Amino acid sequence: MIFDATDKKLLEFIQQDSKQTNKELSNKLKMSVTAVYERIKKLEKEGYINGYIAVVNKEKVDRNFVVFCHVKLIQHSQEFVISFEKEVKQLDEVLECYHLSGDYDYLLKVIVKDMAAFREFMVKKLTRINHIGSTHSMFVINEVKYSTAINF
Repeated sequence: MIFDATDKKLLEFIQQDSKQTNKELSNKLKMSVTAVYERIKKLEKEGYINGYIAVVNKEKVDRNFVVFCHVKLIQHSQEFVISFEKEVKQLDEVLECYHLSGDYDYLLKVIVKDMAAFREFMVKKLTRINHIGSTHSMFVINEVKYSTAINF
């Protein structure tokens, strides 16, 4: 598949608002509705588009306390890594988890109601995962920039 400038522009529009109709997109791209439909299907089939989501307002659902938590495993064995990753995927409070290089092994983005909820999460869930050596948490004071869009 050739990934061209029109595909990039189409992805930008879809990332801005995935509920736009093919007609609206065709007007913006100066293409037929059918051509837009076919390009979207091609982008989905080839894995450029993994899915569609709604971005929820954290304040409205009372989950406005965001914490970035570094996690260090006690050992870097394959067994410990696989076990940790399997267990952390089950935690609803963890929105994102990245395996890192450097001083810590993982970075988690955790979202909860408040400090009390974070403490409960740490005590009853995260620190109960086997093989964690230490954690270091940083609380978000203000969200300066948030985006889910990849720009081309």
